[in-house]
Amino acid sequence: MAALLLVAACSSSQPPPQVTFAAGQASVVARPAQYCDLKLTDCTGDPAAPVVLTVPVGTPLKVTVPHEIAATPWQVVFSYRDAGGAQTDGRSPVFAPNAQSDYTLELPAPEDQLVGAQVQQFGPPPQANAETGEIEFPIRASWVLSTKG
Repeated sequence: MAALLLVAACSSSQPPPQVTFAAGQASVVARPAQYCDLKLTDCTGDPAAPVVLTVPVGTPLKVTVPHEIAATPWQVVFSYRDAGGAQTDGRSPVFAPNAQSDYTLELPAPEDQLVGAQVQQFGPPPQANAETGEIEFPIRASWVLSTKG
């Protein structure tokens, strides 16, 4: 029995999942910029993980996540500039576990320019902050994209 537990413990040390960002025919694969265990007690950061992709104005961004992310709640947060240069932040819906493994981000107007996007994988269930009473949604991991126009 002890040997079986040891094998199970060793097999769980797989590398963290990666996310693919694509625009047109170009794509990049990102490692997590932040990755925590399920309890958010053991976290690592990778400052070299953010990736860069050229996303021309009016081009949708396709985000594809592996099963390890799709099996949990996740979302895409993003920033874009409108034709006047004003920057706006937005977010996709939160995708339920096993609901989908990709998302296509289309900005509101054809002349809007994507500035960046981030996949966020949620961790433990939401809980109220003891000091503020506000509900907090812990983020377990994030994959970061910066764009060029």
